[in-house]
Amino acid sequence: MEVINDSSFETEVLKSEKPVLVDFFATWCGPCRQLLPIMTEVADEMKDRIKIVKMDVDESPKTPGLFSIQSIPTLILFKDGKVVEQRTGSMPKSELVRWINSLI
Repeated sequence: MEVINDSSFETEVLKSEKPVLVDFFATWCGPCRQLLPIMTEVADEMKDRIKIVKMDVDESPKTPGLFSIQSIPTLILFKDGKVVEQRTGSMPKSELVRWINSLI
């Protein structure tokens, strides 16, 4: 799973041909660490249908500010450069997959 930053956000997310799920996280965040292996698994399993990337809110504060990220982890699904839906907090793999499938 690729880590993006403020400078690569437009290219990797807004201009992507595929839907993109962005995981806004921080290395010190417990729920973010809990979600990481789930996100990695889902990213690999669904790579033909969706691109899943991570953005460290401490290293790239500009983009999270644009989307009013207040809590982490926050997941935002983008399609055709636009926000489709946003969720905050960790979730089990089955719920994450169901949520993604309902949106793409």
